[in-house]
Amino acid sequence: MAFEPPRRLVRALDEARREGGGEGGGRWLAGLPELLPRVVDELDLVVERVHAPGGRSSLVVLVRRADGSPAVLKLAPNRFRPAAERAALTCWDGFGAVRLLDGGDAGGGGAGSGPDAGGVLLLEKLRPDVSVRSLPEAKSMLEAAGTLRRLWVEPPGGHDFETVAARTGRQAAAMRRTAAAEGDESGAGRLVDAALAAREELLAEPGAARLLHGTFRQSKVLAADRMPWLAVGPDPVVGEPAFDLARLVRDRVEDLIAAPSGAAVTRRRVKRLAESLEVDVERLRGWTLFRAVESGTRALRLGRTADAELLLEFATWL
Repeated sequence: MAFEPPRRLVRALDEARREGGGEGGGRWLAGLPELLPRVVDELDLVVERVHAPGGRSSLVVLVRRADGSPAVLKLAPNRFRPAAERAALTCWDGFGAVRLLDGGDAGGGGAGSGPDAGGVLLLEKLRPDVSVRSLPEAKSMLEAAGTLRRLWVEPPGGHDFETVAARTGRQAAAMRRTAAAEGDESGAGRLVDAALAAREELLAEPGAARLLHGTFRQSKVLAADRMPWLAVGPDPVVGEPAFDLARLVRDRVEDLIAAPSGAAVTRRRVKRLAESLEVDVERLRGWTLFRAVESGTRALRLGRTADAELLLEFATWL
């Protein structure tokens, strides 16, 4: 089965390799031409097309099941935690999120055994080319926030999901290294100090723990038949809802930076989202600051200077 992996996925795997060291997803990517037809055969699917640009952490393939019904086959390397995604989708069971159609590990766990084994998820078919970003800004925020609220459920007992404290702890260490390497040239040092101080304060008195999407933004909310909008592509984590909502605050950051009143709009957005979802406004502001600086310093490490400048400027407004 000949196909060209989407460039977006190839770039993301290369970035993951540079961030984490080692081979990264290179071996998994090289094995895709053998993996995809094997999984398709095992699940008795018919391939329609590879979705492009697709995701940054998986190969997304539009397929049909044996009964002719449409579905989406998603293949991801272990480094992007497909097992955690499967567990979260199982927990949500279609409420606010795409429904998992097959919770097993088809294809012998994806790409065989070892560190580059991948995950296999068979999902209900949404409309992959229509996200909530297609709506006017105010309406898109309203719909996205409503979708996110549905996902904030009690985590299942004995869960293995990563916690916000653990995830942000790893990120904080990388932020410190980046600030030290950059010196004062990028202005990141002061922002990193402020972001890390906010994190320490927030974790000192953590809010109620919920199962969170983990990487929620407007492009992660797709049009559906079963409901108007459903979330996809979680990188689940357990912690307070303000952490999840923080990523949504900076959606369409390019438009915010370009607007003369971008700083004022951002502060109003923080207040409105906090009020609409009953989240403490200062906790939302603090997590928004941390997540913007974390993303900005990561962009610096990867050489994406323009992205870094946007994110760090946004962070100064908080």
